[in-house]
Amino acid sequence: MECRELDIQFGVDYYPEHWPRERWETDARLMEELGVQVVRMAEFSWSRLEPEKGRFRFGWLDDAIALLARHGIRTVLGTPTAAPPAWIIAENPEIQPMDANGLRRHFGGRHHDCQSNAVYREHIRRYVTAFAGHFAKNPNVIGWQVDNELGNSHGDLCFCPSCEERFRQWLREKYGTVESLNEHWGTVFWSQDYSDFSQVTAPRATAAGQNPSQLLDWKRFCSDLVLEFHQFQAEILRAAAPDKFITHNMMGFSEKVSYFQLGDKLDFSSHDQYPGGHFREGQNELRADAQAAELDFIRGTRQKSFWIMEQQSSITGWEVLGRAPKPGQLALWAMQSAAHGADAIVFFRWRSCAVGTEQYWHGILPHSGVPGRSYREIGQLIRRAGPLLRQVRGALPQSRAAIVFSYDQEYAFDIQPHHPQLTYVDHVMTYYRALFRRNIPVDFIREEEDFSRYQWIIAPLQYLMYPELEQKYRDYVRRGGNLVLTMRTGVKDAYNRCMCQAPLPGGLSDVLGLQVPEYDCLRETSVEIQWDGRTYTGEKWSDLIEPTAARPLAVYGSEFYAGTPALTVNRFGEGRAYYVGTEMSPALADRFVEEMVSQGLEPLASTPLGVEVTRRVSGNRRWYFVLNHTGQTQYVTLPPHWIPWDGQRRSTLPPFAVDVYTEEEEEA
Repeated sequence: MECRELDIQFGVDYYPEHWPRERWETDARLMEELGVQVVRMAEFSWSRLEPEKGRFRFGWLDDAIALLARHGIRTVLGTPTAAPPAWIIAENPEIQPMDANGLRRHFGGRHHDCQSNAVYREHIRRYVTAFAGHFAKNPNVIGWQVDNELGNSHGDLCFCPSCEERFRQWLREKYGTVESLNEHWGTVFWSQDYSDFSQVTAPRATAAGQNPSQLLDWKRFCSDLVLEFHQFQAEILRAAAPDKFITHNMMGFSEKVSYFQLGDKLDFSSHDQYPGGHFREGQNELRADAQAAELDFIRGTRQKSFWIMEQQSSITGWEVLGRAPKPGQLALWAMQSAAHGADAIVFFRWRSCAVGTEQYWHGILPHSGVPGRSYREIGQLIRRAGPLLRQVRGALPQSRAAIVFSYDQEYAFDIQPHHPQLTYVDHVMTYYRALFRRNIPVDFIREEEDFSRYQWIIAPLQYLMYPELEQKYRDYVRRGGNLVLTMRTGVKDAYNRCMCQAPLPGGLSDVLGLQVPEYDCLRETSVEIQWDGRTYTGEKWSDLIEPTAARPLAVYGSEFYAGTPALTVNRFGEGRAYYVGTEMSPALADRFVEEMVSQGLEPLASTPLGVEVTRRVSGNRRWYFVLNHTGQTQYVTLPPHWIPWDGQRRSTLPPFAVDVYTEEEEEA
C-alpha cells in the first residue's frame, strides 16, 4: 500500500497502557475533537501483551482499538521488539548486547537486545506470529511499524559471540576464502594475516589502532544485520496481513543502517522529526536547514512521499530538557514536514507520561491531561492544513539538483576522519545549506539512482571509488550534466585500500582536468580563498591542485600554495565538472551556488534569511510553501502569478507563520 493511497493527514502516538481505562474515552473524544485520524500504538508494550511466555493478553489493546474506531480513528501497530520484557531477560540473559569493550548492556532502558541472537529471534517469531495473527483481520488496524528507530542506541553494539559468528558467516559469503579476505583487508600489515575465518573477531577495542578495511566491512555487516532483523519480522507480518502496509520510523541521517536499503523493504518510509529536541546543540540557533535536510533525505530513501511517525508536539527531554516551542513553532515545524513531502503527520505523543525515562518528553496534553496551548495550536493547524495535505498527497518537489549520499563514504570517514572536526554529514550539509539559503530544491539520491534526471549532481567526499561509479560520473558529464566533486575524491577502493595506480583523483582526472599531487590537513587553522577579488575561507582541508585542462575559479590566498587553484571547472564532453578542494565556509559556499545559478540553476524565489520557500509538484500543479523560521515579521516579494491557497495574499509574514501558494501550468 503506497503512502499516497491513504486518506490520512494527522495522528498521534498513543499509550493507553500508561493510563487508567476510565481515561480512555476522554482521550478518544479529545482526539476526535482535535481532528486526529490515526494513532500508533504498542511499539513498547510487550510486557503488557505477553506477561509470561506464551500467555498473550491482547484484549486490552482490542478494546483500545475499538474505542478509537468509534471516534473515527484508525490504528497503526508497532512490534515491540526494541524492548524485550524482564521475563525474557531473566530466562535468556545472553540476549543482552555487548559493547566494543566486551561489556554487557543490561535491562532497564530500551534496545537491550542482540539482533542476531537465535534465542531472541525465536522469542520474536513466537510473539510477532501471534500478534500479527490476532490483529490481521481487524479492519481498524491499517498497518504495521516494525520495531522502533532501528539503529538507535546501537552505535557501539553489538560485539557479542553471536554477532561475531554472524560476521564470520558474512565474510565467508563475501570473500569465499580466507586468502581473499587477507588480500582485500591488507592483513600483511602488523602481522594480521588469518589462516582460518574462525580467527576473525568482531573489531572490539584494541591496544593500538584498527584495520580500516575490517572496520568498513563491520559497519556494512551491521547494516545488513539490522536490515535482516527488520525483514525477519516484516515477512511474518506480510504473510498474516498482505493488505496492511509496513513502514518504519527512521531518524534522518542516523548511520547505523542504510535507510536507502531499508526503504526498499517498506511500503513507504516514515521519520521522527524533533526540531527542538533536547539532544540538539545550540537550542537558540536557527536550524531550519538541518530540519529540511533530514526531511529531504527521508523522501530520498524511496523518492516518494512519506509519513512523519513522530512529530514534536511540545517540550522534549529525558534527564535534561529542550526549549519550549514558541507560539506558532509547532505548526511551522509540521508544515515544514508537509512542504518537504510528508503526506501524514503523527504527533509524539498524546499525553506527557508520569513515569519512566521520558517523563519530560511532553505531549499534546500535559501531565494533567487538561488541554492547553499545544492542543489549541495543533487543532488550529489540523483545521487549516488538513484539506491542503489531502490535495498535495503524493506530490514531490521536482528538483533539478541532487546530492549523492553514500553510507559507505560516511562509514569510511567515520573510521578515518582525517581532520578531527571533519564529518561526512557536516561536509554534505555545506552544500545543502547554501542551496537551502537560495531556495533551490534538492534531492538526496544514492549512487544507483538515474543521474540523467538532474541538471546538477553534487557528490561530496567521494573517497571510496568503484569502476562502475567512476564510469557513471564520466558518462553523466559527457552527456551534458553538471557534476560537482570535492576534496578526497578517488582516494580508496571499495575495500578501503589506498589506490596507487595514478595521482589523485585517479580515473576521474581527465573528467576534472586536474591532478592532486599533495594536500594539507588544516589543523587549528584555515586558509584564505580568493574569488573575483573577494576573500573567503576554506576550512579543515586543502587539496593542492595542478590543472591539466581545468579553469581555476578561485585560488588559495594564503599558505605556501597561495596562488594555486582551490576551485576549478572543466569542460568534458557536453558537460562541466567542478572540483572543490576544500571545505567551504558558508560565504564561499554561497558564492559557489551563485556560480551554479549563473549556469542555469534557478531558485524558486528570493527571500530574507530565515524565510524558506519550497514546493511540491503533481502533474501541472504546484504548491509553494513559504515558511518564516524567524521570530520577526518578514517582508517577502513573491511572483505575482502565484495564487494564495487560502485566497489571501500578504506581503508580510508574521513570526513562525506559513503561507501556501499554488500555480498551474497550461498543458501543452
